[in-house]
Amino acid sequence: MAVPLIYNLRSIRVRWASTSVAVLGIGGAVAVFVAVLSLAHGFEATLVESGSPRNALIRRAGSSSEMESVVLLDQARVVADAPQVARDRRGRPLVSMEVVAIGAFRHRASRSEALAQVRGVSEDALAVRDNLRMARGRFLTPGLSELVVGKNAEQMYEGFSLGDTPAFGGRTWKVVGILDAGNSAFDSEVWADARILNQTFKRPEHIFQSVTVRLSDPAHLPAFEKALKADPRLTVQVDREDLYYAKQSRVVSTMIRVLGYLVAVVMGVGALFAALNTLYSALAARVREMATLRAIGFSPRAVVLSWLFEALAIALLGGLLGDLLVIPLNGVTTSTINWQTFSQLAFAFRVTPALLLQGLGFALLMGFLGGLPPALRAARIPVAAALREL
Repeated sequence: MAVPLIYNLRSIRVRWASTSVAVLGIGGAVAVFVAVLSLAHGFEATLVESGSPRNALIRRAGSSSEMESVVLLDQARVVADAPQVARDRRGRPLVSMEVVAIGAFRHRASRSEALAQVRGVSEDALAVRDNLRMARGRFLTPGLSELVVGKNAEQMYEGFSLGDTPAFGGRTWKVVGILDAGNSAFDSEVWADARILNQTFKRPEHIFQSVTVRLSDPAHLPAFEKALKADPRLTVQVDREDLYYAKQSRVVSTMIRVLGYLVAVVMGVGALFAALNTLYSALAARVREMATLRAIGFSPRAVVLSWLFEALAIALLGGLLGDLLVIPLNGVTTSTINWQTFSQLAFAFRVTPALLLQGLGFALLMGFLGGLPPALRAARIPVAAALREL
């Protein structure tokens, strides 16, 4: 026979003061746990959403990122001629030959210089990435010293608003457009014409670092990759664009998750002791109640389950509190260094239902671990000795 659950719920209500300590402790640990995971998820999602499953990114074979890659103009033209590459209405291949550079610009928040990724693109960059759009202004004109700035980069750096004329690399530029990349990594970048950017940084004009192509059909990627690797003129590797950016996110997102787990474990241990203290205090005040339950026929197992239910109920309250505390963080934008490019990347906390459920699971785990020792002790109370104290 099980102890009525209403007994435990009334016990929580009567001892609300001591219960509140455990609820707050568990809630704080859950809030930190979910917040850090949502930070890692936001960083990962920002990079993954930069890519499209319809696009392929071509780099030098063996390079781990665009920063290490070199693709010659002749090789890029061979790539563009592949039959799997989509064409526009005029029959031109949808290809963007790109270079990347790092610029040091004045950060609005820190009032110091921060590194930003400057991407040199071709005139078809927006046609290749049809999920991007100009939020304000227009796209840059090839051959001119014009910039298109991501909406987050405009907010992060001084002098990069529409119409501004920032100077870097020994050249004065003009910001002609603000890019809306749907909260992807491109929102943190500054775009220029690839050839002008090569000239600015004294690089040969016929060298690029990546080629992004739009495939006529995503299913053509294996055939496209096989054709390029079989061509003796090419030494390249081919990645689906979204998978490439997913790999780029792993280092930082893993680092954030590990840090988050460590902090959550430390806070969880503190919350665990709070739960233990609460339940041991409740047990000390209810020794006679436990003895009475045993005397009227409830088994030790029923007493253990009753205490565990009470502990899990307290933990659930803490978990719900923690989830409620962290929900307002959803969508809040922050930035960190992308260790693949050594540039600032703006991204937002993403609090998802899955993360909230993980937070509740973490809370219930703390409740179980904190409730089990008092539950076992309650079941071992000597009935006769406890009743003689009545």
